Amino acid sequence: MSRPEKKIALLGATGSIGRSALDVISRFPEYFEVVALGGGKNVAELFSQAQRFKPRLLAVQDKAGAAFLERKLREKRLTIPVLVGRDGALAVARQAESDLLVAAMVGAIGLEPVHAALTAGKDVALANKESMVMAGRLLNQTAAAHGARILPLDSEHSAIWQALQGAPPKGVAKLILTASGGPFREFSSSAMATVTLEQALCHPRWEMGPKISIDSATMMNKALEIIEARWLFEIDPDRIEVLVHPQSIVHSLVEYVDGSVIAQLGLPDMRLPIAYALGYPERLPLALPKLDLAGLGQLDFHPADSDRFPALRLVREALASGDSGAIAFNAANEVAVELFRQRKIGFLEIVATVAKVLDKVVQQNFSTLAEVLAYDAQVRETLVGADVQGRNSII
Repeated sequence: MSRPEKKIALLGATGSIGRSALDVISRFPEYFEVVALGGGKNVAELFSQAQRFKPRLLAVQDKAGAAFLERKLREKRLTIPVLVGRDGALAVARQAESDLLVAAMVGAIGLEPVHAALTAGKDVALANKESMVMAGRLLNQTAAAHGARILPLDSEHSAIWQALQGAPPKGVAKLILTASGGPFREFSSSAMATVTLEQALCHPRWEMGPKISIDSATMMNKALEIIEARWLFEIDPDRIEVLVHPQSIVHSLVEYVDGSVIAQLGLPDMRLPIAYALGYPERLPLALPKLDLAGLGQLDFHPADSDRFPALRLVREALASGDSGAIAFNAANEVAVELFRQRKIGFLEIVATVAKVLDKVVQQNFSTLAEVLAYDAQVRETLVGADVQGRNSII
């Protein structure tokens, strides 16, 4: 395979998306080169990746991690600069030699590096949905101003992107995001009230990190994807729907004005959408198991239940409240998920916390990154914790 080399910077390298991206990259060494890696707390994994890919720059979450990396690199006679924290993440995002940033960090912390990469004129393969949720309008403007592209990396948005190829925007009637339904698709409200952290972390189809697994269990992940799709594809939110598809084979669909529906299908393997984004506009010949439709027998689809999963209803309220609504929606969820992981609130209190925060939102739109980050910080400061016994207030 004769192709020009594409230089990749990767944030979130040690998470599930980052590891999958590096697996794809390693299969095509003549096409891709890793020039910068940023990871979180798993510094042993980041060191292993550094040995394998030999980037020009490493970034890690804290000074203790940096000290570990520097010591291990010296032992292997590898000379790679190691930067720390926010400055390190921004340096990876702006790495001078990179053509594309794979943004696989989880949470609002990913916004600044994504903005920095786009401002530097670099394409971004985006798995960090919170960036588009918080600042989709601003990121689209930034990308356009600097000649950069935002390429969807999530399986659902990649599916829509593929189904839209070559289609005039005026021919699109609606986008249909599919959802597995998570582990509690058939649970009653009373059963969900007793859901444990361990149960919420067990997704039936995908291997994901803890935050995204919990978001999938509450269907907050799908709610966030509605906001992300609104900005990625510049479409009215009223034309975005969610359909529950337990097999996770149809990753999303586009319905056109003539009634035609185009879907993208594939096994639930994140390497497929990652490879599509990294190789775009070419498709990479991945040697992975292929989809056997005859073996599947049938594919099931069900309406999304916004009574059982109120996040799907609340997201419409957030969208109606402009940028401030979307930012508050995401910030409240991130704080509530962390409280749940600390066993300070119950499972149903996650979305209840988001609802209480949204009730106080005043509609605002923002034109700068500083304004977005300031409002996000303001919302988080109002969240002083909660527990199911009512010992603390939610906001």
